[in-house]
Amino acid sequence: MRTLTEQLTQYAAYHRDRRNIATHFVGIPLIVLALAVLLSRPAFGAGLLPVTLSPAWLLFVAATVYYLALDVPLGVLMACVSALCVAFGEWVSAQSTLVWLATGIGLFVIGWAFQFVGHVAYEHRKPAFVDDVIGLLIGPLFVLAEALFGIGWRPELREAIEAQVGPTRINAAASEAHR
Repeated sequence: MRTLTEQLTQYAAYHRDRRNIATHFVGIPLIVLALAVLLSRPAFGAGLLPVTLSPAWLLFVAATVYYLALDVPLGVLMACVSALCVAFGEWVSAQSTLVWLATGIGLFVIGWAFQFVGHVAYEHRKPAFVDDVIGLLIGPLFVLAEALFGIGWRPELREAIEAQVGPTRINAAASEAHR
């Protein structure tokens, strides 16, 4: 299994333009919320557990186990974010079928539109998951890590990533063309 630094570095290589990263700060959370909403049906009682289980719980628990294996502190933060997403998903799924589907599909489409704009208009590079499907799982972790880097969290990790792929910049494609 690749390390946290390797996973984030591989993903970051596809995301060097700050404007693309900004679109990911909107698009990825919307997609994650959409998955939580859409996968919160069907839900079933788990007997003695105080929660209902759904495909959303299965996905988010599996992802959290993977995140914890990569890095415990970041995995714990992702677990908190995941729990909030699933709670929102459960709330929406308790609404009418129309509200549930419109919310889930709407969030999903808008989230992917942001991703598309970021990669086409700014990065001029295909998304990371095209070359490595694990990028779909790393994207939310990347957004959280980037947000935490912005407040000074783990500068050594940020430096290790940037040592491999360079710093973020505006118009990464133009910078690459000038090398």
